[in-house]
Amino acid sequence: MKSINCKGVLLEFNEPKIMGILNFTPDSFSDGGRFNTTYKAILHIENMINSGADIIDIGAISSKPGSQLLSLKEEKSRLKPLLSEINKNFSRNIFSLDTFRSEIAKWAVQEYNISIINDISAGELDTKMFETIGKLQVPYIMMHMQGRPQSMQQKPTYKDVTQDIINYFAQKINELKKFAVHDIIIDPGFGFGKTLEHNYQLLKELHYFDIFEKLLLVGVSRKSMIQKLLDNNIDETLNGTTIINTLAIEKGANILRVHDVKEAKEIVKIYSKITN
Repeated sequence: MKSINCKGVLLEFNEPKIMGILNFTPDSFSDGGRFNTTYKAILHIENMINSGADIIDIGAISSKPGSQLLSLKEEKSRLKPLLSEINKNFSRNIFSLDTFRSEIAKWAVQEYNISIINDISAGELDTKMFETIGKLQVPYIMMHMQGRPQSMQQKPTYKDVTQDIINYFAQKINELKKFAVHDIIIDPGFGFGKTLEHNYQLLKELHYFDIFEKLLLVGVSRKSMIQKLLDNNIDETLNGTTIINTLAIEKGANILRVHDVKEAKEIVKIYSKITN
């Protein structure tokens, strides 16, 4: 059974886990501004935990296509009041921080209740990230992204999207070994520098990532790959999200990163009933 060490708490993956999303931003693609005050964010965290979230993933920077990145100072300033409240009120829960900056990662792990670092750039945007994770000894989620958020959807190209990303992760895992990082979670990065066809090829071939024997995270919640295929809007994507998340679990996903925790938890309950 796969497991990760979250600051002394062993999280075992006897069944898929649900990661609830908290976009602490004014400009997220799906819920920007809904939870951008500490009070609203704390209420949302409580709701997600009550709905069954195993992990809460906090992000202070929007990474939607074309988005502009906050400065380090702005990211830290935005996070500080929220992390302080989390540290006071949710010491027994597992939180990950969505950041590509090693300095923010170190600060959040050492001073606040952050157990996991979730890096959309897999160390590409901060060359000190791998070394920092090795020193912190926390689980590390590394995502594949072709290009940068500002430009990633401008004609992304691959020879073979699945094989190219497998080769990318093989190189990254070897680099992480040099820094004694063991708890590695891989995220193929649906929607990050991929066309509609790329995204669905990745979904079809998701089981190929079993080759790494690492935990696999899938984040498709409310993404445009659903809207474009079904010709609907973001408020109509729950059904498509649920279908893709179900397929992802069947193909080996260990963590579902979602906005709608209750519905994702129901997928896991039904799947676990059938398989166990």
